[in-house]
Amino acid sequence: MATMRVQLAVIAAVAASLVSAEARAQFATPFELRNITPTIKDAEPGIVPKPEAESAINPAYLHQLVFYRSNEEPGTIIIHTPERFLYLVQANNRAMRYGIGVGRDGFQWNGLLRISRKQEWPDWTPPPEMIERQPYLPRWMAGGPGNPLGARALYLGTTVYRIHGTNAPETIGHAVSSGCFRLVNEEVIDLYDRVAVGTKVIVQQ
Repeated sequence: MATMRVQLAVIAAVAASLVSAEARAQFATPFELRNITPTIKDAEPGIVPKPEAESAINPAYLHQLVFYRSNEEPGTIIIHTPERFLYLVQANNRAMRYGIGVGRDGFQWNGLLRISRKQEWPDWTPPPEMIERQPYLPRWMAGGPGNPLGARALYLGTTVYRIHGTNAPETIGHAVSSGCFRLVNEEVIDLYDRVAVGTKVIVQQ
C-alpha cells in the first residue's frame, strides 16, 4: 500500500509538471527579474506623438528579415524580453524582427499564449490593478493617436496583456510598460497584417 501511495504521488507530480505554459502565463502574477533593466518616462494618455518622433526611432528597431534558428512553426511569434525584440518566425531559418518596449521591473513574465483577438485603433480600459497603482488614469479612452494602445492591438489569451502600438515611440527599446509589449504604430500595423487570431506567442526571459 505504501508503495502504491508513492507511485501515485510520483504520477501526480509528473502531471503537475505538464501543466501548459499557457495556463501558467494566464494565471501567474508577473515577477521581478533579478537584472536591472533600463527605463524611460512614459507618455501620458491623450498625448499625440509628434510626426518626427517615429522617424527618430533607432533603425535597429524597425522590422527587418534576420537569420533566426527555431524549432517553432513559421508564423509563431517569439518575444525576447531582454533583447527588446519580437520575432515572427519564417521558413528557412529566418524571422521578421521588430523592436519593442517591454514590461518594467516587476512586470516582466514568460509563458505561451495565443492571439485571441485583433483590434484596429482599440479603446483602452485600464484594469483595476492599474487604476489602483495609478489612480489618475482615465477609466476609459476611445481609440486614436493619443491612446496608449496605439494603432493596433493583438490580445493575448484571456490575460490583460497585449501586443500593441503606442503614443510614446521614444519608449521602444526600454522597459516601461505594465507587462504588455509595444511597437511603433507603423510597425504594429505591419505585424497585425501578417498574423491571425490563434497565432502562438511565446514570451521568453
